[in-house]
Amino acid sequence: MGDERKISTAEVAALRERTGAGVMDCKRALEEAEGDMDRAVGVLRSRGVALAENRAHRETSQGLVECYIHAGGRIGAMVEVNCETDFVARTDAFKTLAHDLAMQIAATNPLSVSENDLPSGAEGDLTELCLLRQRFIKDDSRSVDDVVRDVISQTGENIRVSRFARFELGQ
Repeated sequence: MGDERKISTAEVAALRERTGAGVMDCKRALEEAEGDMDRAVGVLRSRGVALAENRAHRETSQGLVECYIHAGGRIGAMVEVNCETDFVARTDAFKTLAHDLAMQIAATNPLSVSENDLPSGAEGDLTELCLLRQRFIKDDSRSVDDVVRDVISQTGENIRVSRFARFELGQ
């Protein structure tokens, strides 16, 4: 183990800026990925998925309702996003997530949050009908569920998209 590469604070800071993960989590991920930034992001994402699965049973009674109005007031969306504590609901990461979700809903007009919420008789591609399955509009290499899991990893709390509504003038 004497030939292990030393991870610089600049590398840790760059990974932290890119992912929002904690300093020690970034350092460990970079060590595991032998300094490869993209592999370290993958390590953090896989840990985030595991964390999200571990926290899925926890109650989410706090959160916020976020609204987004687009196209000169012709389209609007409102989403309720829940978390475990009011403290997390006030963080920039959580607020950004809620805003991005409202924008996603306005842009893509999903039918339900997940496949579990689909109305009976709904037909079509789940990646279009279900919000969490959709490609994220700000980064189409990722799903909306991936983005939610990243914020779960950053905040350390369970996060749930409870419900949404979308309005379009004349419809």
